[in-house]
This record gives sequence, structure tokens and C-alpha cells, in this order.
Amino acid sequence: MTNRAISRLGALFVILFVLLVARQAWVMLVAGPSISAKPYNPRHALLDARRGRILASDGTVLAQTVDGKRVYPFGASLAQTVGYVSARYGESGLEDAYDRALTPGDTTGDPAAQLAEIVAAISGRSSQAHGADVVTTIVPAIQRALWNQLSAHARGAGVVLDPRTGAVLAIASVPSFDPNAFDRIFSQLNDDAESPLIDRATDGLYPPGSTFKIFTAGSALEDGVVTMQTRFQDPGYLQIGDFTLHDNEGEATGNQDVTGAFALSSNVDFAQIALKMGADDFYHDLARWGIGAPLDFQLPAAPGRVPPKDSIVPGELAQMGFGQGALLMSPLQMALITATVANDGAMPRPYIVRQIVRGGSVASVTPTGTLATPISADTAAEVKKMMIAVVQRGTGTTARLSGVTVAGKTGTATNPHGAAHSWFVCFAPAEHPRIAIAIVVENAGYGATVAAPIARTVMRTALDVVKD
Repeated sequence: MTNRAISRLGALFVILFVLLVARQAWVMLVAGPSISAKPYNPRHALLDARRGRILASDGTVLAQTVDGKRVYPFGASLAQTVGYVSARYGESGLEDAYDRALTPGDTTGDPAAQLAEIVAAISGRSSQAHGADVVTTIVPAIQRALWNQLSAHARGAGVVLDPRTGAVLAIASVPSFDPNAFDRIFSQLNDDAESPLIDRATDGLYPPGSTFKIFTAGSALEDGVVTMQTRFQDPGYLQIGDFTLHDNEGEATGNQDVTGAFALSSNVDFAQIALKMGADDFYHDLARWGIGAPLDFQLPAAPGRVPPKDSIVPGELAQMGFGQGALLMSPLQMALITATVANDGAMPRPYIVRQIVRGGSVASVTPTGTLATPISADTAAEVKKMMIAVVQRGTGTTARLSGVTVAGKTGTATNPHGAAHSWFVCFAPAEHPRIAIAIVVENAGYGATVAAPIARTVMRTALDVVKD
């Protein structure tokens, strides 16, 4: 072989070596971070051994890694919210939303850090840091009370908020699952017609029924369409063109002012209010309350579903006035509407993660905020009086608490797929609210019969725990 041929062969090897180095550098420095971020990356599973904890507001562990396995002490009661970590199926819930904080710092794309790890390993020292702890707003006692009440039913959901700040104190969805056995039972969960993987508290959409009269009353009062002295006549039905609208079970509330119509939950009267508002004002108010818009929350949350305004005829608008028709809402959004009245007309921005703690030091804190101010403090005070009347002398007397003024609203939401959904929303103490609750139990009938007693029990626990 001539010298020229040897030189050419050597040059070829040099070029190939340079290409190999360039390719490896590209993988490490450019593509490495995105590859590392993929939940199915085997390196991610190794990092999970040092994954940070998810904690309740008092430091109670909601998720932690023990002997290389992720453990969930609250099991099914917080499964959809806390989520799961699976090398096979990825992540969900807070495990997914805060994966970057929970996962230890990855040295992918950082040659200097990788070299430091190698040096530390050779010298017998550990350079491996743990992921941050995610501290939530969950209050264990309230969470247990909510779960214990809801889990007695086949399907439902609930949310407990601090209306002053928007902090989620408890949240539950049934049916649920055991996240400790997730890999083993995934196929069963995925095929389950009851959809236990869905978080009904944030993603379940239901006709809100009469709980939505809070919106209608507040908006109509704010717009000056009605006053507290406006009176309505309810003979049990309302003729709207060729369409006849009826109250539930043939009821008729007769002649009532707005508070009476609200307390006795007259569908006919609130249909009249919606028609007096008109579609343009009604939809303007929906936007003002943020209904139908994406919800600013730290976890995925379905926005309320509102039919297009150009499809609305008078009969549909009348039904929307009392939470029926094509209108759909989640328990979280109904909790926020309730909290708006409790919070003097300001809708708090909901949050469930309070802070991130890294290496024993607080790395970040979630600021409180306001999503909207759809009604004035004066209007909120008037709606509050109506909600107090519901519990004292109206449809919500099953939510009374001794020594506490409760403001609430029942809802019995008809749907085309079976028995009505049972709703109840409330806040307490009405004079200085520190708890707001929304409960829905699917296909359970009257709100006063099923949802209201659940809310009462949870409220009793919550008021004992959450102080001024």
C-alpha cells in the first residue's frame, strides 16, 4: 500500500472520528435535555429513586420514594390529584405537573456535572442530590372527611376551598384507584366503564342545576335587571312560545321576591330572570365570571361548557338561568363561584401547591391572586342573604350546623342519562367565610337529600381545623 493510500485511509478515519464526536456532543448537549425529559427514558427511572416528596400542608406525606418504590399513604382518596409515577405508563396529577421540581437535577447536557459525578463515585463520595419537596395546601383531616363521605357513593366529587385565598383544602373523586398498585391494575382501570382515572372534581362536567342560580341572581342584581324587591309569579310552569317549562315535581312557589324564589329554588322565576337579562347580557356575564374560559389552576382543569350564543333560543336561555340546557360545569368551578360570593365578589385564583422546598430551604411560594371580580361587594352581600335563606328556611335545611350560619344552594340537575345529579354548594361561617364547598353525587337525586348532608359533615370538620 502506497503512502498516499495510507494517508487517505487515515484521513477517512479522522473524518469519521470527528463525525462521531460531533454526533455524541449533539446528543449530550443539544438533544440530551429533551431526551431526558421524556417520561419513558430509563434514566428517568433511576432519578426517581431520589425523587422528592409530595406533602400535605402540615407536612404529612402524600407521596414519597421508599426502597426505590413510590408510596402513596393516602391511597385512593387522593389518587387522581397526587397522581402516579410509572416507568411503563408515565405520570399524572401533581407527579406530572411538578415532575421537574420533584426529579433530582439531571446532569444530561452538562459534561462538567457528569465529570463531577464520576470523580465523586471513584472517591467513594455521593454527589447525588434529591429532588425538591412539593408542599400542597391539602389539610389531611378535611381530606379524610371528604373522602369518607363521598366514597359511600358510586360516583361523585367534591372540592373544599378557603374562599379568602383560593387554597384547595381537600379534593376527591369517586370511583378511584390505589396508586400503590397502579402498574399491576392499569389494564383493569383503563377498561373500567366507570372511568376511575378521571378526576371528576376538575374534569367532570355536569349540568349544575339550581346551584347555578347563584350566577344568575348575582349577575341580574349587578346589572340592575332585578332588585331584592322584584317579585315573580310562579304557577308551576312558564310558557315560552311553543315550549312549556315546568318546576320540579309539579311544584309551584307562587308569588315571591327574589330571595323567596332563590330559597325555594323556583325554576320558573329564574327562567324569567334569564329572559329579562337577554342573551347578550347573559353571555357578557358568563365571560365576566370566566365561565367557558380556561381555568388558571396548577393542574389540568376542564373549563365550563357553554353553548354558542348564536344557537340560543329563548327556551334554551330560560333553562340556562337555572343551570340546565347545554350548560356544563365542574365541581371546582362551582366551588369558585360559591367562593366569589363569600369573598365579597372577588373570585380567588385556586391553587393546590403552596411552595417548593429544596434542600431544606423554600425555593418558591405560590402567590395568592384574583381571577376576576364579576360582582360588587354589595351584590355579593345580597346573594349571601339569599344563600343563608336557603339553609334557614328553604331547600337546604339539611345543611344546618348548630351555632354556625351556613350559606348554601341546593341543586337537582336533570340529565338525559339517568337519575338527576345531587348538588350542594355552601360557605361558612356566613359572617366571615373561611370554608367554601362544592359537592356533586351522580344520579343520586335531590341535592338536599344526598349532597347537602355530605357538605354539612365535611364543613363541621373543616371549621374545627381552619381558624381565622
